[in-house]
Amino acid sequence: MSVQLLYVATGFFVGLLVGQTGMGGGSLVTPILVLAFGVPPAAAVGTDLLYASITKAVGTAVHGANHTIRWPIVARLALGSVPATALTLLVISHFDLHSRAASGVISTVLGVMLLITAIALLFRRRLQDLGGSRLADMPTRQTRMLTTLTGAVLGVLVTISSVGAGAVGVTVLLLLYPRLPMARIVGSDIAHAVPLTLVAGLGHWMLGSVNVPMLASLLMGSIPGIVLGSLFAVRVPDAVLRPVMAVTLAVVGGTLVF
Repeated sequence: MSVQLLYVATGFFVGLLVGQTGMGGGSLVTPILVLAFGVPPAAAVGTDLLYASITKAVGTAVHGANHTIRWPIVARLALGSVPATALTLLVISHFDLHSRAASGVISTVLGVMLLITAIALLFRRRLQDLGGSRLADMPTRQTRMLTTLTGAVLGVLVTISSVGAGAVGVTVLLLLYPRLPMARIVGSDIAHAVPLTLVAGLGHWMLGSVNVPMLASLLMGSIPGIVLGSLFAVRVPDAVLRPVMAVTLAVVGGTLVF
């Protein structure tokens, strides 16, 4: 099987998983490209960012049609993430992203973000129980400020690693907006990921760290994978999937860090 067909198969597998569960996109594509295919970390991150922006644009359209997006929350997140992303791109543009040192930094940040994502998946409900009741009574102005700050932090981390906009973003939104239905939390998080990953991905493209043929192959597999996963596949119980995903990401993250 050629390398391009393997990229298509990878996109299909990840798309199928996302279609079944709504989880696993960004946190799987980049480490698979780095560890399984030997893609340089910078190219893996840049390619995955544009991959995420396109796939999540489709998800945003679906959530928008179902009225499960809180656009004021999306705007507050983007108010922090877009400038932070632009600033991060400006900083990293002064470095050779394909150098051994830069690859080491990106791999380490990617590994740390995967470990954080694993913790967010595994302990989401416990974190919500501990912090949700306290944050529920927080003044509205403070909640809005923390939402924008969350966007800024995600902007920096996602631009460097391509990971964090999903599981980490949803976990923080659950803490900040505990009374909001889960569907709106997820919809708002997906909608915010579109401008974040699009700006970051285009920035990486300008820096020469996007592999366009690889991106096309991934999308060629992921689009039918998402459709089939959503329409035909049996959904995996959340109680089973969450620990499996958390352990998998923790192992992969540990491999990249150590």
